[in-house]
Amino acid sequence: MNAAAPAISPAVLRAADDLPAPVSGQRHEIGSPVGRLTYYSAGPEIPGKFPPLLLIHSINAAGSAYEIKPLYEHYRRSRTVYALELPGFGHSQRGARKYSVRMMTDAVSLAVREIQEVHGRGPIDALAVSLSCEFLARAVTEMPLAFRSAALVSPTGFRSRDKDSKWRNGTRGMPWLHAFFEFPLWSEGFFRLLTSRASIRYFLNKTWGSRDIDEGLLEYDYLTTHQPGAQHAPYYFVSGFLFSEDITRIYHSLTLPVWMSHGVRGDFVDYTNKSQVEGRANWTIRVFETGAMPHFEAEAEFTTAYDAFLAGVPSALPA
Repeated sequence: MNAAAPAISPAVLRAADDLPAPVSGQRHEIGSPVGRLTYYSAGPEIPGKFPPLLLIHSINAAGSAYEIKPLYEHYRRSRTVYALELPGFGHSQRGARKYSVRMMTDAVSLAVREIQEVHGRGPIDALAVSLSCEFLARAVTEMPLAFRSAALVSPTGFRSRDKDSKWRNGTRGMPWLHAFFEFPLWSEGFFRLLTSRASIRYFLNKTWGSRDIDEGLLEYDYLTTHQPGAQHAPYYFVSGFLFSEDITRIYHSLTLPVWMSHGVRGDFVDYTNKSQVEGRANWTIRVFETGAMPHFEAEAEFTTAYDAFLAGVPSALPA
Protein backbone atom coordinates (compact mmCIF):
# COMPACT_ATOMS: atom_id res chain seq x y z
CA MET A 1 0.00 0.00 0.00
CA ASN A 2 1.21 3.55 -0.66
CA ALA A 3 -0.14 5.12 2.54
CA ALA A 4 2.34 5.15 5.38
CA ALA A 5 1.44 3.76 8.78
CA PRO A 6 1.42 6.10 11.80
CA ALA A 7 4.68 6.34 13.70
CA ILE A 8 5.44 3.40 15.98
CA SER A 9 7.55 3.70 19.12
CA PRO A 10 10.82 1.70 19.27
CA ALA A 11 9.50 -0.16 22.35
CA VAL A 12 6.48 -1.45 20.44
CA LEU A 13 8.66 -2.49 17.50
CA ARG A 14 11.00 -4.42 19.80
CA ALA A 15 8.02 -6.12 21.46
CA ALA A 16 6.63 -7.21 18.09
CA ASP A 17 10.01 -8.71 17.22
CA ASP A 18 10.21 -10.53 20.57
CA LEU A 19 6.76 -12.11 20.27
CA PRO A 20 7.06 -15.53 18.55
CA ALA A 21 5.29 -16.09 15.26
CA PRO A 22 1.85 -17.64 15.88
CA VAL A 23 2.00 -19.79 12.74
CA SER A 24 4.61 -21.04 10.28
CA GLY A 25 5.39 -19.57 6.88
CA GLN A 26 6.41 -16.12 5.74
CA ARG A 27 5.63 -12.99 7.72
CA HIS A 28 4.51 -9.89 5.79
CA GLU A 29 4.07 -6.32 6.99
CA ILE A 30 2.29 -3.51 5.19
CA GLY A 31 1.82 0.12 6.03
CA SER A 32 -1.78 1.19 5.64
CA PRO A 33 -4.35 3.79 6.69
CA VAL A 34 -5.23 1.51 9.63
CA GLY A 35 -1.61 1.23 10.76
CA ARG A 36 1.01 -1.46 10.30
CA LEU A 37 -0.67 -4.76 9.46
CA THR A 38 0.95 -8.17 9.78
CA TYR A 39 -0.10 -11.32 7.99
CA TYR A 40 1.43 -14.72 7.33
CA SER A 41 1.38 -16.90 4.24
CA ALA A 42 2.31 -20.47 3.36
CA GLY A 43 1.42 -23.09 0.79
CA PRO A 44 2.60 -26.09 -1.20
CA GLU A 45 5.20 -25.80 -3.93
CA ILE A 46 2.51 -26.71 -6.45
CA PRO A 47 -0.76 -24.95 -5.52
CA GLY A 48 -3.92 -27.04 -5.44
CA LYS A 49 -7.08 -26.40 -7.39
CA PHE A 50 -8.61 -24.06 -4.83
CA PRO A 51 -8.04 -20.29 -4.62
CA PRO A 52 -6.22 -18.68 -1.67
CA LEU A 53 -7.78 -19.00 1.77
CA LEU A 54 -7.75 -16.04 4.18
CA LEU A 55 -8.07 -16.88 7.89
CA ILE A 56 -9.02 -14.28 10.51
CA HIS A 57 -8.76 -14.75 14.27
CA SER A 58 -11.41 -13.74 16.79
CA ILE A 59 -11.53 -10.57 18.89
CA ASN A 60 -10.96 -10.88 22.62
CA ALA A 61 -8.34 -9.83 25.16
CA ALA A 62 -5.81 -12.19 23.57
CA GLY A 63 -6.63 -12.37 19.88
CA SER A 64 -3.90 -13.54 17.49
CA ALA A 65 -3.38 -15.74 14.45
CA TYR A 66 -2.66 -18.62 16.83
CA GLU A 67 -6.45 -18.98 17.12
CA ILE A 68 -6.64 -20.28 13.57
CA LYS A 69 -3.34 -22.19 13.65
CA PRO A 70 -4.87 -25.70 13.21
CA LEU A 71 -6.59 -24.62 10.00
CA TYR A 72 -3.60 -22.67 8.71
CA GLU A 73 -1.19 -25.56 9.22
CA HIS A 74 -3.70 -28.06 7.78
CA TYR A 75 -4.56 -26.16 4.60
CA ARG A 76 -1.04 -24.95 3.82
CA ARG A 77 -0.35 -28.47 2.57
CA SER A 78 -2.92 -28.20 -0.23
CA ARG A 79 -3.46 -24.51 -1.00
CA THR A 80 -2.03 -21.07 -0.28
CA VAL A 81 -3.23 -19.80 3.09
CA TYR A 82 -3.04 -16.36 4.67
CA ALA A 83 -3.46 -15.51 8.36
CA LEU A 84 -4.21 -11.87 9.15
CA GLU A 85 -3.61 -10.26 12.53
CA LEU A 86 -6.10 -7.45 13.02
CA PRO A 87 -5.16 -3.95 14.24
CA GLY A 88 -4.28 -3.95 17.93
CA PHE A 89 -3.52 -7.68 18.05
CA GLY A 90 -0.60 -10.02 17.49
CA HIS A 91 2.22 -8.43 15.50
CA SER A 92 0.02 -5.74 13.94
CA GLN A 93 0.23 -2.21 15.28
CA ARG A 94 -1.07 -1.73 18.82
CA GLY A 95 -1.12 1.42 20.93
CA ALA A 96 -3.63 3.98 22.13
CA ARG A 97 -5.87 4.92 19.21
CA LYS A 98 -9.51 4.50 18.22
CA TYR A 99 -10.36 0.91 17.26
CA SER A 100 -13.58 0.65 15.30
CA VAL A 101 -15.68 -1.58 13.09
CA ARG A 102 -14.50 0.51 10.15
CA MET A 103 -10.85 -0.06 11.02
CA MET A 104 -11.28 -3.83 11.34
CA THR A 105 -13.31 -4.13 8.15
CA ASP A 106 -10.76 -2.05 6.26
CA ALA A 107 -7.98 -4.32 7.55
CA VAL A 108 -9.77 -7.34 6.06
CA SER A 109 -10.24 -5.53 2.75
CA LEU A 110 -6.58 -4.48 2.68
CA ALA A 111 -5.48 -8.08 3.25
CA VAL A 112 -7.69 -9.23 0.38
CA ARG A 113 -6.14 -6.65 -1.94
CA GLU A 114 -2.66 -7.79 -0.92
CA ILE A 115 -3.62 -11.39 -1.73
CA GLN A 116 -5.02 -10.37 -5.09
CA GLU A 117 -1.80 -8.53 -5.92
CA VAL A 118 -0.09 -11.93 -5.76
CA HIS A 119 -2.76 -14.26 -7.12
CA GLY A 120 -4.75 -12.08 -9.48
CA ARG A 121 -8.25 -10.68 -9.18
CA GLY A 122 -10.06 -13.99 -8.83
CA PRO A 123 -12.32 -14.40 -5.79
CA ILE A 124 -10.87 -15.99 -2.66
CA ASP A 125 -12.26 -18.08 0.18
CA ALA A 126 -12.23 -16.54 3.66
CA LEU A 127 -12.89 -17.84 7.16
CA ALA A 128 -13.30 -15.82 10.35
CA VAL A 129 -13.93 -16.66 13.99
CA SER A 130 -16.44 -15.12 16.41
CA LEU A 131 -16.74 -11.31 16.26
CA SER A 132 -14.41 -11.14 13.25
CA CYS A 133 -17.19 -12.85 11.28
CA GLU A 134 -18.96 -9.49 11.39
CA PHE A 135 -15.97 -7.72 9.82
CA LEU A 136 -15.64 -10.40 7.16
CA ALA A 137 -19.34 -10.23 6.31
CA ARG A 138 -19.19 -6.44 6.01
CA ALA A 139 -16.09 -6.67 3.80
CA VAL A 140 -17.95 -9.12 1.55
CA THR A 141 -20.82 -6.67 1.09
CA GLU A 142 -18.33 -3.95 0.14
CA MET A 143 -16.15 -6.13 -2.15
CA PRO A 144 -18.57 -8.82 -3.37
CA LEU A 145 -16.49 -9.87 -6.37
CA ALA A 146 -13.41 -10.45 -4.22
CA PHE A 147 -14.87 -13.42 -2.34
CA ARG A 148 -15.85 -16.88 -3.56
CA SER A 149 -17.18 -18.05 -0.16
CA ALA A 150 -17.32 -16.99 3.48
CA ALA A 151 -16.99 -19.31 6.48
CA LEU A 152 -18.29 -18.01 9.82
CA VAL A 153 -17.07 -19.98 12.84
CA SER A 154 -19.03 -19.31 16.06
CA PRO A 155 -20.21 -15.96 14.66
CA THR A 156 -21.60 -13.20 16.84
CA GLY A 157 -24.92 -11.55 16.00
CA PHE A 158 -27.14 -14.63 16.26
CA ARG A 159 -28.26 -14.46 19.89
CA SER A 160 -31.94 -14.18 20.70
CA ARG A 161 -31.39 -10.58 21.84
CA ASP A 162 -29.94 -9.69 18.40
CA LYS A 163 -33.24 -10.39 16.65
CA ASP A 164 -34.55 -6.81 16.82
CA SER A 165 -31.30 -5.04 15.87
CA LYS A 166 -31.63 -5.59 12.11
CA TRP A 167 -32.36 -2.01 11.13
CA ARG A 168 -30.34 -0.14 13.78
CA ASN A 169 -27.20 1.77 12.94
CA GLY A 170 -24.03 2.34 14.89
CA THR A 171 -22.43 0.10 17.49
CA ARG A 172 -23.07 -1.01 21.05
CA GLY A 173 -20.25 1.20 22.29
CA MET A 174 -20.42 2.55 25.83
CA PRO A 175 -18.10 5.59 26.09
CA TRP A 176 -18.32 5.70 29.89
CA LEU A 177 -17.16 2.09 30.17
CA HIS A 178 -14.25 2.65 27.80
CA ALA A 179 -13.22 5.75 29.74
CA PHE A 180 -13.28 3.71 32.95
CA PHE A 181 -11.07 0.96 31.53
CA GLU A 182 -8.59 3.43 30.04
CA PHE A 183 -8.27 5.59 33.17
CA PRO A 184 -4.48 6.00 33.52
CA LEU A 185 -4.32 4.99 37.18
CA TRP A 186 -5.42 1.42 36.50
CA SER A 187 -5.66 0.86 32.73
CA GLU A 188 -2.55 -1.27 32.37
CA GLY A 189 -2.71 -2.85 35.84
CA PHE A 190 -6.28 -4.05 35.39
CA PHE A 191 -5.40 -5.60 32.05
CA ARG A 192 -2.53 -7.48 33.67
CA LEU A 193 -4.99 -8.98 36.16
CA LEU A 194 -7.39 -9.82 33.34
CA THR A 195 -4.65 -11.60 31.43
CA SER A 196 -2.88 -13.58 34.12
CA ARG A 197 -2.45 -17.25 33.26
CA ALA A 198 -5.20 -18.12 35.75
CA SER A 199 -7.60 -15.61 34.15
CA ILE A 200 -6.80 -16.76 30.62
CA ARG A 201 -7.39 -20.37 31.63
CA TYR A 202 -10.72 -19.38 33.18
CA PHE A 203 -11.91 -17.69 29.98
CA LEU A 204 -10.67 -20.51 27.75
CA ASN A 205 -12.54 -23.00 29.95
CA LYS A 206 -15.69 -20.96 29.29
CA THR A 207 -14.92 -20.88 25.56
CA TRP A 208 -14.31 -24.63 25.37
CA GLY A 209 -17.11 -25.49 27.79
CA SER A 210 -14.63 -27.81 29.50
CA ARG A 211 -11.19 -27.83 31.09
CA ASP A 212 -9.69 -29.73 28.18
CA ILE A 213 -8.36 -26.59 26.49
CA ASP A 214 -5.44 -26.16 24.11
CA GLU A 215 -2.42 -25.47 26.34
CA GLY A 216 -0.41 -24.01 23.46
CA LEU A 217 -3.10 -21.40 22.90
CA LEU A 218 -3.09 -20.52 26.60
CA GLU A 219 0.66 -19.93 26.58
CA TYR A 220 0.54 -17.84 23.42
CA ASP A 221 -2.40 -15.84 24.80
CA TYR A 222 -0.27 -15.00 27.82
CA LEU A 223 2.65 -13.84 25.66
CA THR A 224 0.61 -11.72 23.27
CA THR A 225 -1.34 -9.99 26.05
CA HIS A 226 1.88 -8.94 27.77
CA GLN A 227 3.14 -6.78 24.91
CA PRO A 228 3.22 -2.95 25.19
CA GLY A 229 -0.14 -1.42 24.32
CA ALA A 230 -1.95 -4.78 24.35
CA GLN A 231 -4.88 -3.44 26.38
CA HIS A 232 -6.16 -0.75 24.02
CA ALA A 233 -7.96 -2.78 21.32
CA PRO A 234 -9.47 -5.22 23.87
CA TYR A 235 -10.87 -2.29 25.86
CA TYR A 236 -12.74 -1.10 22.76
CA PHE A 237 -13.99 -4.67 22.40
CA VAL A 238 -15.32 -5.06 25.96
CA SER A 239 -16.85 -1.57 25.77
CA GLY A 240 -18.98 -2.66 22.80
CA PHE A 241 -17.47 -0.47 20.08
CA LEU A 242 -16.64 -3.41 17.79
CA PHE A 243 -20.17 -4.87 17.78
CA SER A 244 -22.39 -3.58 14.96
CA GLU A 245 -26.06 -2.96 15.57
CA ASP A 246 -26.90 -3.66 11.93
CA ILE A 247 -25.09 -6.99 11.62
CA THR A 248 -28.31 -8.96 11.10
CA ARG A 249 -29.00 -6.87 8.00
CA ILE A 250 -25.43 -7.46 6.81
CA TYR A 251 -25.78 -11.23 7.21
CA HIS A 252 -29.12 -11.12 5.37
CA SER A 253 -27.52 -9.31 2.44
CA LEU A 254 -24.89 -11.98 1.76
CA THR A 255 -25.51 -13.73 -1.55
CA LEU A 256 -22.32 -15.80 -1.90
CA PRO A 257 -22.03 -19.34 -0.45
CA VAL A 258 -21.81 -19.07 3.36
CA TRP A 259 -20.69 -21.85 5.72
CA MET A 260 -21.63 -21.24 9.34
CA SER A 261 -20.50 -23.51 12.16
CA HIS A 262 -20.75 -23.45 15.93
CA GLY A 263 -20.51 -25.66 19.01
CA VAL A 264 -22.93 -26.59 21.77
CA ARG A 265 -20.81 -26.18 24.92
CA GLY A 266 -19.57 -23.24 26.94
CA ASP A 267 -20.71 -19.63 27.08
CA PHE A 268 -21.21 -19.14 23.35
CA VAL A 269 -24.15 -21.36 22.47
CA ASP A 270 -27.04 -18.94 21.88
CA TYR A 271 -27.67 -19.09 18.14
CA THR A 272 -31.44 -18.66 18.31
CA ASN A 273 -31.39 -15.94 15.67
CA LYS A 274 -29.76 -18.23 13.08
CA SER A 275 -33.32 -19.20 12.12
CA GLN A 276 -33.37 -16.02 10.03
CA VAL A 277 -30.77 -17.45 7.64
CA GLU A 278 -31.34 -21.17 8.19
CA GLY A 279 -32.77 -22.76 5.10
CA ARG A 280 -31.48 -20.13 2.70
CA ALA A 281 -30.04 -21.67 -0.44
CA ASN A 282 -26.62 -20.03 -0.02
CA TRP A 283 -26.25 -20.83 3.71
CA THR A 284 -24.92 -24.13 5.09
CA ILE A 285 -24.99 -24.51 8.88
CA ARG A 286 -23.03 -27.19 10.71
CA VAL A 287 -23.18 -27.85 14.46
CA PHE A 288 -20.31 -29.61 16.27
CA GLU A 289 -20.37 -31.28 19.66
CA THR A 290 -17.68 -28.91 20.89
CA GLY A 291 -17.18 -25.50 22.40
CA ALA A 292 -16.66 -22.29 20.43
CA MET A 293 -13.36 -23.44 18.89
CA PRO A 294 -14.43 -26.56 16.97
CA HIS A 295 -11.37 -26.41 14.71
CA PHE A 296 -9.20 -27.06 17.78
CA GLU A 297 -11.36 -29.75 19.39
CA ALA A 298 -12.48 -31.63 16.29
CA GLU A 299 -10.05 -30.63 13.56
CA ALA A 300 -10.56 -33.68 11.34
CA GLU A 301 -14.36 -33.51 11.52
CA PHE A 302 -14.27 -29.75 11.02
CA THR A 303 -12.00 -29.79 7.95
CA THR A 304 -13.93 -32.69 6.41
CA ALA A 305 -17.18 -30.74 6.71
CA TYR A 306 -15.61 -27.53 5.45
CA ASP A 307 -14.01 -29.35 2.51
CA ALA A 308 -17.39 -30.84 1.57
CA PHE A 309 -18.86 -27.34 1.54
CA LEU A 310 -16.00 -25.95 -0.57
CA ALA A 311 -16.34 -28.81 -3.04
CA GLY A 312 -19.80 -27.55 -3.87
CA VAL A 313 -18.83 -23.91 -4.32
CA PRO A 314 -18.53 -22.74 -7.96
CA SER A 315 -14.96 -22.12 -9.05
CA ALA A 316 -15.78 -18.47 -9.72
CA LEU A 317 -18.75 -16.25 -9.03
CA PRO A 318 -20.42 -14.49 -11.95
CA ALA A 319 -19.56 -10.80 -12.32
